[in-house]
Amino acid sequence: MDLMEILLPALGGLGLFLFGMKIMSGGLELVAGDRMQSILQRATANRFLAVIVGIVATVALNSSTAATIMTVSFVNSSLMTLTQAIGIIMGANVGTTFSAQLIAFRVDSFAPLFIFVGILMHLFVKKRSIKNIGQIILGFGLLFFGISVLGGPFGELRYNDSFREFLINFDNPVLALLAGFVFTAVVQSSTATTGILVGLHVLGVPISFETSAFIILGTNIGTSITTLIASIPANRNSKRAAVFHIMFDIIGSTVFGTLIFFLPGILHWFEMTWYEDTARQVAMFHTLYNVATMMFFLPFVNQAALLMQKIIPIKTDEIDTTYEKKLLYLDTKIMQTPSVAVLNAHQELCRMGRIANENLTLALKAFFEKSEDKAKKTIENEDIINYLNHNIAAKLVWINNMPLSNSEAEKVGRMFRTLSDIERIGDHAENIAEYTLAMREHDLKFSEAAMEELRTLSYLTQTLVTSALDTYEHQNETELPQIGALEEEVDKLSAEFSENHITRLKAEKCEPKIGVVFTDMIIDLERSADHANNIAFAIVPERTWSKR
Repeated sequence: MDLMEILLPALGGLGLFLFGMKIMSGGLELVAGDRMQSILQRATANRFLAVIVGIVATVALNSSTAATIMTVSFVNSSLMTLTQAIGIIMGANVGTTFSAQLIAFRVDSFAPLFIFVGILMHLFVKKRSIKNIGQIILGFGLLFFGISVLGGPFGELRYNDSFREFLINFDNPVLALLAGFVFTAVVQSSTATTGILVGLHVLGVPISFETSAFIILGTNIGTSITTLIASIPANRNSKRAAVFHIMFDIIGSTVFGTLIFFLPGILHWFEMTWYEDTARQVAMFHTLYNVATMMFFLPFVNQAALLMQKIIPIKTDEIDTTYEKKLLYLDTKIMQTPSVAVLNAHQELCRMGRIANENLTLALKAFFEKSEDKAKKTIENEDIINYLNHNIAAKLVWINNMPLSNSEAEKVGRMFRTLSDIERIGDHAENIAEYTLAMREHDLKFSEAAMEELRTLSYLTQTLVTSALDTYEHQNETELPQIGALEEEVDKLSAEFSENHITRLKAEKCEPKIGVVFTDMIIDLERSADHANNIAFAIVPERTWSKR
């Protein structure tokens, strides 16, 4: 048979396999991404729970890469400690073996049925959740159909002497390990590499089990490269998690590679236990190797975290990067999946909210202390808020065009409105700072009664803004009734104090010039409270946004 007649179908089959893997993983993330975010965030310092969470997340997403990138993102967002991340990364390495086990069951004969059912659900069902399930089934079918397509050319190649001689080159353990590493680093998926390898064994391609074992070791190292790339724009703690991932895989591969090289009886046990089923031998080696490596490291999770802090020492610039004029979480290099992108957008919004809240507090201090320096600092900080507003909005547009689940799409829609509310609080803080400068310039003074009213309203507004932002950050609905009541109290006092101001003007107890500042202050504080109320209730999907 002509070489091109073999090569072209083989490339087509490989492309179908990789495409099927991609759209199946995409569908799984649409269906399970939100839940996996929630599960990952609930991982505690308990190393055993963290490992289980890592396994579950990877199986649900069909991708250890997605799970580890999410983990790096959570560490970057300070939602997860380094110790928790280490446990999840170890669990992810075990969870990624599920796909290879699935392929070893040889269900490729049902692939056309999966494709037919999946395409019907994806194209002709309007409900998004059903369409997403259809995408999973379609991807699953294409994955196995790709293996079937590969079967034709490889059925011819396995009898070809030249091809057999080519495969003999990979009997060298170093070359086999390198091949697994390079291919995985290129496709950025150990699941795809091991799936193809198991699929080749299903097709009867004459690859020795020893060669396959070393390829598996190489894939485990290769998959950590993606995590390292994702950590480049992230903080130093995220880089520590990525370095642990590499160290974990290198040590595991080195130890296991040495053992099977000098103790071939280990591989012989796999061959005897799963006799005449080389695909199952490879799948089981992949699973047991990762389980054994995880068990080896599990007692030393805390020590590993300390070692990572020595390799990448803690620096003073890690303490507070809040006021940096850049996006800390929404870097495109780390936004690998829709779920991670939505999470990072939430974190960036929360960061912007903290800056706006602190700036409001600073503006009020400047006002009551008549501090020119604090007023100017408030105006300077407003530049950062405007920068974040513009750039977060651009990123939200980009995220909105990603394949989002229903709940993720709703979250992004509400984020646009929340972004506007946070930006407006920043504007009101700037207004208050400008009043301070105007009062100093014209030597304006309030009456004691007016100052007391402004202090009362300022305190309530600050309390409301802080509580609202905390509610939004933690998505905690229990505080909403108190926030709603506090906002009504601010509205009530704003009206009452405005009436008092009019009474003082009529009694000539207040100068008209300072009276204008008083009225503007009341408006800024009342509207800041309204925006804070909007932010808090943004966590409730049914919330209407008529109030500004």
